[in-house]
Amino acid sequence: MSAKNIKSYTLEQIRATKGQTDWDRLKDQGDFEGPEEDDFEVDWASAVMVDGLNKKPISLRVDPDVLEFFKEGGSGYQTRINAVLRAYVEAQKKVTSR
Repeated sequence: MSAKNIKSYTLEQIRATKGQTDWDRLKDQGDFEGPEEDDFEVDWASAVMVDGLNKKPISLRVDPDVLEFFKEGGSGYQTRINAVLRAYVEAQKKVTSR
């Protein structure tokens, strides 16, 4: 992103824009159906605080197509890989605790 694309706004200017979202433009861009509460449903009861400071740096060898799949999702691919591994661990804990 170049400096010419960076804009500064005061808090008052930001507050003045509340309610001015162009929902039709967002729909035209795809992957958006409308400003409904169901679009952003979150089960906060199962939310878990993750402390990134406890993570251990490792070297991990994965197949090139697997790595490419996660990288195609953009930045944060390592976090997504960790989330998949965590889901596997949690599923295995449930299986072994039966």
